[in-house]
Amino acid sequence: MGSPKRFAIFSAQFLPNVGGAEKYTDNLARELARLGHEVVVVTTDASAPAGVEQAAPGVEVVRLPCFPLIGGRMPVPRKNAEFRRLLSEVEARSFDGVLVNTRFYLHSLLGLKFAKRQGMRAVLCEHGSAYLTFGNALLDKAVVAYEHLITARVKHYRPDFYAVSSKGLAWLKTFHIEGCGVLSNAIDADAFCAKASGRSFRAEYGVADDALLVSFVGRFIPEKGVDALIEAMRMLEAQNVAAKLVMAGTGPLEGRIREARLANIVVAGKLDASDVAALMGESDLFCLPTRSEGFSTSLLEASALGTPAAITDVGGVAEMIPDASFGTVLDDARPETIAAALAKAALDKERLVEQGRRCYDRVRERYSWKRTACDAVAAFEKARG
Repeated sequence: MGSPKRFAIFSAQFLPNVGGAEKYTDNLARELARLGHEVVVVTTDASAPAGVEQAAPGVEVVRLPCFPLIGGRMPVPRKNAEFRRLLSEVEARSFDGVLVNTRFYLHSLLGLKFAKRQGMRAVLCEHGSAYLTFGNALLDKAVVAYEHLITARVKHYRPDFYAVSSKGLAWLKTFHIEGCGVLSNAIDADAFCAKASGRSFRAEYGVADDALLVSFVGRFIPEKGVDALIEAMRMLEAQNVAAKLVMAGTGPLEGRIREARLANIVVAGKLDASDVAALMGESDLFCLPTRSEGFSTSLLEASALGTPAAITDVGGVAEMIPDASFGTVLDDARPETIAAALAKAALDKERLVEQGRRCYDRVRERYSWKRTACDAVAAFEKARG
């Protein structure tokens, strides 16, 4: 890998806030540090107090003050004295590369300006494959206009654009951006499997051995297909299909799930990583009828445990599920489509086992953090010319 270098990663949101981009940033930073480099993560996430902390050996996190708009989903830098002090301390150091996660945060512009002041071109990584959505038609229309406006500002800094999946790379063309390549989402598959707790969700929720145990892991928000899942399970209940959906997570639609009062849906709440691994490992099928993903971390996690997925054709799915022998790619996110896929799965659990075996091997062969970290270092070197 050559001599040790120092890299900055600008990510508007970061752990303990839970999301795909947050996990991506954390894992990439840790892997770069394991390779001997120094990493500074700069974030405006409000899930922890502003200040500086050591996340891992070689990984420092600088949290800048912010205004947590839209329930924290859109943090806006709060440029007070503390903000200026923390940022100036970061700028006092020299860096060999700057990675900016996503286009659409004001924090992204902060990272691009930082790279320019460091005398280099930033590497910008796209984490989506569709427009942002907040489940409100009027707001979503405004968000589309906002995305185009802020992307025009982003393009002004001429970063090298990458994406976490090939579909994300194709999505950039919507904004007349020709990407440089893929910095894939990844997973330490064996480590994730090893952390599984001994918790049995099948026993805890009284799921018969011959019934289909389906898991959903993610935020309870419209774009994850939560409403469609509720209706799909309502259909399966009416058809007397022996299936139980365990939904792990929290979010604004939790009340709607509980109000549905369906016997075949259980809300497990927010689980730690060890319980998520236990749930996914025990599940027959992972289901995510999401509207947009860069490359779903939950899909990689399920695959690492040998659990196949029924998922919409969003970013990263074509890479992980190249054909039906690896899982089920849903034609759309309508309740009828989801219900039909789950009913079919319930009738052929042997097929699910074989799909899971193939996913288990594929994720280990193709999606390691070491591989992505090496690709990131190469992208930094290319950006520096």
